[in-house]
Amino acid sequence: MNQMQQQAVFATEGPLLILAGAGSGKTTVLVNRISYILRSGLCKPWNILAITFTNKAAGELKERICNTVPEGGADIWAATFHSTCARILRRYGDRLGYSSHFTVYATDDQKRLVKEIMKQLQIDEKQLPVRSVLSDISKAKDKMLTPQQMKKDAEYDSRKVFVAKIYEIYQSRLKTADAMDFDDLLCKAVELFEQEPEILGFYQNQFKYIMVDEYQDTNKVQYRFVSMLAQKYGNICVVGDDDQSIYKFRGATIENILSFEKTFSRARVIRLEQNYRSTQNILDAANGVISNNTIRKGKTLWTENPKGEKINIHTCDSERDEAAFVTKTIMDGVANGRKYSDFAILYRTNAQSNAIEQSLSRSGIPHRIIGGHRFYDREEIRDMVAYLQVINNPHDDIRLSRIINVPKRSIGARTVAVAAEIASGLGESIYTVIKDADAYPQLSRAASKLREFVRLIDGLIEAEASGDYSLAELYNLIIEHTGYENYLRVEKENADVRIENIEELSSNIIKFEEDYGDKADLSNFLEEISLMTDIDNYDADADTCVMMTLHSAKGLEFPVVFITGMEDGLFPSNASISNPEEINEERRLAYVGITRAKEKLYLTKTKYRMLFGSTTYNKDSRFLGEIPSELVERTGEGRLRTSSAFSSSGTGGKISVGVGKGAKPMAGVPRAGAYQPPAAKSGITYKVGDVVLHKLFGKGMIMTAEKMGNDTLLEIAFDKAGTKKLMANFCKMEKI
Repeated sequence: MNQMQQQAVFATEGPLLILAGAGSGKTTVLVNRISYILRSGLCKPWNILAITFTNKAAGELKERICNTVPEGGADIWAATFHSTCARILRRYGDRLGYSSHFTVYATDDQKRLVKEIMKQLQIDEKQLPVRSVLSDISKAKDKMLTPQQMKKDAEYDSRKVFVAKIYEIYQSRLKTADAMDFDDLLCKAVELFEQEPEILGFYQNQFKYIMVDEYQDTNKVQYRFVSMLAQKYGNICVVGDDDQSIYKFRGATIENILSFEKTFSRARVIRLEQNYRSTQNILDAANGVISNNTIRKGKTLWTENPKGEKINIHTCDSERDEAAFVTKTIMDGVANGRKYSDFAILYRTNAQSNAIEQSLSRSGIPHRIIGGHRFYDREEIRDMVAYLQVINNPHDDIRLSRIINVPKRSIGARTVAVAAEIASGLGESIYTVIKDADAYPQLSRAASKLREFVRLIDGLIEAEASGDYSLAELYNLIIEHTGYENYLRVEKENADVRIENIEELSSNIIKFEEDYGDKADLSNFLEEISLMTDIDNYDADADTCVMMTLHSAKGLEFPVVFITGMEDGLFPSNASISNPEEINEERRLAYVGITRAKEKLYLTKTKYRMLFGSTTYNKDSRFLGEIPSELVERTGEGRLRTSSAFSSSGTGGKISVGVGKGAKPMAGVPRAGAYQPPAAKSGITYKVGDVVLHKLFGKGMIMTAEKMGNDTLLEIAFDKAGTKKLMANFCKMEKI
């Protein structure tokens, strides 16, 4: 170990903050510190509490400790916050009115309970979605707010008042059911310590040495839990890196690590700045970016590794060119002796994975996605593809069963089962049976709903067969006539992410039409994507390159890393650009991404990008300009090639107008009832020079306005989001 690591190992007494930079060997320090404490006879194994954030990390830590200290290593409390609290509550939960066999509610259980409560209170889920209620309750528990405190804070905000009432009944119902949710495990443990001083005293006596990993990711209640336990001996050691605090959206409070010395008097800070992972050029790039954050503890990573290659900033025309560059670079690297597993592709949003995944699949490059599903395996994408499959072949019983009640049409599983039984007896498909539902007494009660569904599918089949609609327009018809987007908003968690994904499928369809021209029919498209969904049964430990979001990459390392989409509006995200605190977190995310690379780092950006169903022109990410110029080599900065989305090839230069909007009317086909999307704005005219305010992109000025059919294509220069092209009828903005 180096000198600073040794200091951290030997500093056993009193509060200690180990400020561990990326790749600085913090796990090695934790294992050796615990080993030193035990070998020195300072305590027994069960007097040590080591808290991590994942069961996997806890298991690995305990395994390494047992290998270092064979006798008694298994008696160390090495666990997550939740499992540690659950262990305490199983023993003493009766003091709070719970049995030792209390149930822990998962997300689905929570949803069902909240839905029941809202029905009892006659609160419309469309006005107050279940997922947002659960999110607010979780945030309240992170801050240790009771329902009464939430109600008091709500004052005259009717929404908050309703949530507080639901929260109150929710907690009462949990108690009646002898159940807790995951947030309760933390809150109830703290409540137990506060109400039962002798129990707190018992655990304070037991845990002479407390260690907490990833301290920058703790929230208020987690901080309260460990600080209470450490009050007697004061031997609390926290390991973390404020520069890698990237989970604010999960409730993490960076202030916990920033204010450690103020919270714990006599606290010592040891910085681990020597990096064992990356080249010096990569570390200098990371140091250059993160130094622009104003509120941080401060450290500078260095290494004895070679200086290494420069960081490559590569400019691409589009996301397809970006994917092609990544693919070619990987293929060239493998040809020169690298393994596929040497490469990692990182991105800010899951929707970016689509173009890259297709390119890798077409080139036969083995790959897997970590921290998410393959694009075509995501629930919402499978739903939309199932609609396309049924339009292409209505006798596909598997796909039809998937979407017959999605969105909900009051066609229950029992009805589908009966129809399937009749179809099986007749040797027909389910669709054939439900087309004539009135002829079967067993289906009489659901006949009207089945007729509506058949009418929808028949109309879509006719639209596809007519030749009057492109594939993209057919897809828009499905979205519009099913009301699927609004269904996601009402029924699903992470609705915005899911909607981004179905909009990204729109981009994919448009690109397919451009690439295949006259051959771009529905059957060929379904065959094309089937190649991407079927070839995915490989060993997780096989030689494959990996794809993941930047958030998922934390804690991992790879010889070669690509960070794609280095553009303002994408990374940093539009939502963060106007908020300095959010920009700081985005910058920390960039720092995390850069420090995943061991030998070579590629940062890619595009001149234009089709994402979420529309084409945008973005400025270079501000983070690129924060990397010292002497560390960088720039490639790909030629003039725009003719592969532009606005070229005359493929679909004749058509431009995406968004999902489910602007499709030609389809006579005789029912539109969605309960899930009908709001109508597009009309009657607003725009001209060059108008200043507008967009709901997402902010303030901007119209640079060009081009008439296109019944709509107008606007090119708008936004102050903070860059230049974007939007269709007038469907952009959410107003004139100033």
